Amino acid sequence: MLNLSTPFSTFSLFNTQPPSLLYFNHSRTRRGSTSLKVNVSSNSNDYSIPHDSIVVGCGGISVDFLAAVSAYPNPDDKIRTTNLKIQGGGNVGNALTCLARLALKPRIISKVANDSQGRDILDELHTDGVDTSFLVVSKEGTSPFTYIIVDNQTKTRTCIHTPGYPPMIPDDLSESSLLSALHGARIVYFDGRLYETALVVAQEAVRKNIPILIDAERPREGLDDLLKLADYVVCSAKFPQAWTEASTIPQALVSMLLRLPNIKFVIVTLGKDGCIMIERSVDAGPSTEIDIDDLVESLKTRKKETVSIPTCISSSVEKLEAKGIGTVSGRLYIGTAESIPPSELIDTTGAGDAFIGAVLYAICAKFSPETMLCFSATVAAAKCRELGARSGLPYRTDPQLASFMQ
Repeated sequence: MLNLSTPFSTFSLFNTQPPSLLYFNHSRTRRGSTSLKVNVSSNSNDYSIPHDSIVVGCGGISVDFLAAVSAYPNPDDKIRTTNLKIQGGGNVGNALTCLARLALKPRIISKVANDSQGRDILDELHTDGVDTSFLVVSKEGTSPFTYIIVDNQTKTRTCIHTPGYPPMIPDDLSESSLLSALHGARIVYFDGRLYETALVVAQEAVRKNIPILIDAERPREGLDDLLKLADYVVCSAKFPQAWTEASTIPQALVSMLLRLPNIKFVIVTLGKDGCIMIERSVDAGPSTEIDIDDLVESLKTRKKETVSIPTCISSSVEKLEAKGIGTVSGRLYIGTAESIPPSELIDTTGAGDAFIGAVLYAICAKFSPETMLCFSATVAAAKCRELGARSGLPYRTDPQLASFMQ
């Protein structure tokens, strides 16, 4: 039986692009790899790197108990771990840790109990540079935790989550704390949890004209109300079709932009298959409508399969049509994931959180969409080389990020 009191440490917007097809990637040297020389578009942005930008996150944090096994057990099996790690987790906690390591100033709004797990959660966040001043600590109850089984054979993870008690409610966050948390913020991020409190925070962010990014991992109670206030949405692979009932993911993304008129862009992450993004355009585009599914397939044929580092291909501004749903004016982007050698791929836990953390950074830095998607895929790939959601998160000074930090 695991000792739950054991400390973690004991265990190991965008600039306008020219209206033509764009292909973008970054040159860098991966550990143990040869240097790839690629041409970067002369239209790349002159970035203003956002030192000390404040990002507020509201949502879930937890303790993660990670057990790596040679293969996922069958019912009634008794197996041994090949590796064990205990560390902080939770979507918002992971994404904000990513931002702190990239030298931003994240602030977290969440809740834990005054137990050993809760204190360890606080200590770990504080050590990484996340501001926990607005994190509520209940005198009694239990902090949230998650058992995670990492299958070394299939490179998948299975999560069993136990929510914390008592849950966070809006009264836990005073008006003065809310205003202080949002003061100076460049953007606010929500993972869809703690929805009653999240809605209060989101409404105040709207009043202060602070942009909002939503992580739409799966349909949740209260998520629709948050989405109506969002400026940006990043979805899991299953969410767009589940939420819209569209027949394909690209059609579902068009549907989301039509249902959520304030959204500037929506991204769906597809694991090893990269991501798809639609950026809304104020330009009406050409009068001819183009089928979104056909456009996705057309762009995919232009991918360079031999390039192992993240790349991005975009269309010009088009009238994107989802049959039976409608049209939206926008630009389509296809981003690839990094090709990680099997010997280096350890654990995908928290890869989506790392991706979102990088997207938040990119928004603050005013990266172009192409750079944002390549950067985010690079950060997510670095995370996948270590066990747990946070162990592999890169620091700003990591050589693999050098080409983005110029």
